[in-house]
Amino acid sequence: MTNTAYPHSYYAASANPVPVRPRLQGDVETDVVIIGAGYTGLSSALFLLEQGFKVTVLEAAKVGFGASGRNGGQIVNSYSRDIDTIEKTVGPREAQLLGHMAFEGAQIIRDRVAKYQIQCDLKDGGVFAAITPKQMSHLESQKRLWERYGHTQLELMDQRRIREVVACDQYIGGLLDMSGGHIHPLNLALGEAAAVESLGGVIYEQSAATRIDRGASPMVHTAEGKVRAKFVIVAGNAYLGNLVPELAAKSMPCGTQVITTEPLSEELASTLLPQDYCVEDCNYLLDYYRLSADKRLIFGGGVVYGARDPANIEAIIRPKMLKAFPQLKDVKIDYAWTGNFLLTLSRLPQVGRLGDNIYYSQGCSGHGVTYTHLAGKVLAEALRGQAERFDAFAGLPHYPFPGGQLLRTPLTALGAWYYSLRDKLGF
Repeated sequence: MTNTAYPHSYYAASANPVPVRPRLQGDVETDVVIIGAGYTGLSSALFLLEQGFKVTVLEAAKVGFGASGRNGGQIVNSYSRDIDTIEKTVGPREAQLLGHMAFEGAQIIRDRVAKYQIQCDLKDGGVFAAITPKQMSHLESQKRLWERYGHTQLELMDQRRIREVVACDQYIGGLLDMSGGHIHPLNLALGEAAAVESLGGVIYEQSAATRIDRGASPMVHTAEGKVRAKFVIVAGNAYLGNLVPELAAKSMPCGTQVITTEPLSEELASTLLPQDYCVEDCNYLLDYYRLSADKRLIFGGGVVYGARDPANIEAIIRPKMLKAFPQLKDVKIDYAWTGNFLLTLSRLPQVGRLGDNIYYSQGCSGHGVTYTHLAGKVLAEALRGQAERFDAFAGLPHYPFPGGQLLRTPLTALGAWYYSLRDKLGF
């Protein structure tokens, strides 16, 4: 049997110690079987275990192997499409539910870190940086929108103020969200997995789900065993493959790239980001960056539609980093990696149920660190019969990509090119 290891990344190289977890071999019975040990699966498992369910998690590779252990590490509120888009899509009651939930995931992360003493370098403060007047106007509207839903830890920054928090002369202003922040994403996942096991949950690694037998008592098969359960939660996101064809038809894996510098001097690091906030710009194809605990700059951006691995990640991302911080021209890049997220046509997450007992959440569209933690809570509520919030997500409309699987990648890339051109032209 193959043994899938973590990709070569800064996060894998600096991960906390982890136990060796077994493969699934033989037959297991449980209350809930969860497919995927990323944030969605781990968050679901924790909420269910805390409510007395017996939980088994199947992971095809290792805990946090996918986007949960490779992302930019930024805690960003709301969804990939903001609440104003949702308000135009659903009724007022559902909009209120979804709007108030938009800020819950960040608090769930902080609660988990505190309750289970997870060592993941948690820092407060995230900046949305505006490059054009149009983007600044959008941030002003976003602040009003978020405050309408009770989120008040926000500060609009003019050009002078943003220069105090990030040494980049591209920005004309920004929005500081003190309930945002950043973490070591793989260590967060590893800490949550340890919490799952401390409550009696069982995690099998190197145990990819190969088939789901649907019915009154569903069964999930792996190469060497099977799990019978009362409920199944499908939480594989971009790494699910075609296990559930009806989910694959309405989503598309996409790749994003990240580089990490060598450790910077204390003086240089504190010059770049004096308050140690994380930053993302407001472009359609955005750049994002932050400092690690050992003072490296972690910088990501770009999208590869269809999730192909670029031949030279550093060649793609380093110029973006130097455009923001030309003072880093002589700094060495120690790590470069790619990871996949799952894109939906609406850019909103897909939540639902297949039959009576197979639940799923997928398609964070690049905005998943906070949403996935909320999704775990919402899925656990639904399994207990409290489905109001689950139904609000499930009611969001979703569509297959135009052209099917053959044309979805080029058509989506063409649309992204159009919006990227708009960013460059400033309109």
